[in-house]
Amino acid sequence: MTNISYAQALVDGMRECMVADSSVSLVGTNVLGLGPQRPLIEKVRDEFPDRVFDPPCSEAGLASLGIGAAMAGARPIIDFGVGSFSLLAWCQLVAEAGVAHHMSGGQIKVPMVFTMLHGLRGGGGGQHSHSPQAMLWNNPGIEIVVPSTPKDVKGLFKSAVASNNPTAIISHAKLLGVEGEVPEEDLTIELGSGAVSRLGMDVSLIASSISVIAALEAADILSNNGVDAEVIDLRTLNPLDKSIIIESVQKTGRAVIVDETNESCGVAAEISAIISESTFETLKSPIRRVTRPNVPVPASPLLEKCLEITPERIVSAVKEIVG
Repeated sequence: MTNISYAQALVDGMRECMVADSSVSLVGTNVLGLGPQRPLIEKVRDEFPDRVFDPPCSEAGLASLGIGAAMAGARPIIDFGVGSFSLLAWCQLVAEAGVAHHMSGGQIKVPMVFTMLHGLRGGGGGQHSHSPQAMLWNNPGIEIVVPSTPKDVKGLFKSAVASNNPTAIISHAKLLGVEGEVPEEDLTIELGSGAVSRLGMDVSLIASSISVIAALEAADILSNNGVDAEVIDLRTLNPLDKSIIIESVQKTGRAVIVDETNESCGVAAEISAIISESTFETLKSPIRRVTRPNVPVPASPLLEKCLEITPERIVSAVKEIVG
């Protein structure tokens, strides 16, 4: 095991895919944003100069290029930089990549990956802070990956590139510098497999992406107050590991869903509906959601902090249902 950053693990997964398959290319190099991790991508460019491209800023054009290349047999990685910019390619994503296989009667495959950074980033404002995973989830045909650890982003990235479906890998901007242990041997993680990040008996904290970190911190606080919280990391939204959610809630009888998408029609809303439909009779108290409020993200970092998913907000939600 080696201790590396989320950004390094992502790049390692990408590089291993490019070594193994000459049809894999990278179009757009803002995968790690413009922060201190950005130079890691330059190593990929140096090793594969003929398969790393920096095109003009035209998200719709990039998506169209990637979709066409994938339909023709390549496995492109298309980077949008910021998740908000994927909205400029929405027609291409949901009305072309997501439906091509179905509408062609299975004759067309679109084996490609879209990468983007989502979430509250510190001054990004309403135009650079979207978390579009719930919006993508509302459109069939696109696999959605939302890792929370270096190990998971590497293993899931390799599975996403190997998939014959269009797959969005959505990383939180604040996770890039987070470090964790990653196996040195070959690593892949199956899409649609959630993980139990912490075992518990009193309440299930269900989260994805950076919200998993907040949930684990909340679980530590709760433990000091006599509440044993279980933390479930979804890891992917489509496909979704429903069984791990249901089994956890059936055991604890309580659920708090933690996610940085908006409250209305967000990831937490869908998970809440699944729990209500699948295991309502085992609930000991109402389901609670800890999400981003339904307001535009302010440009002021100070005001933005009011929207953050914090351990304290999670603990407060748990106290409401545990007592």
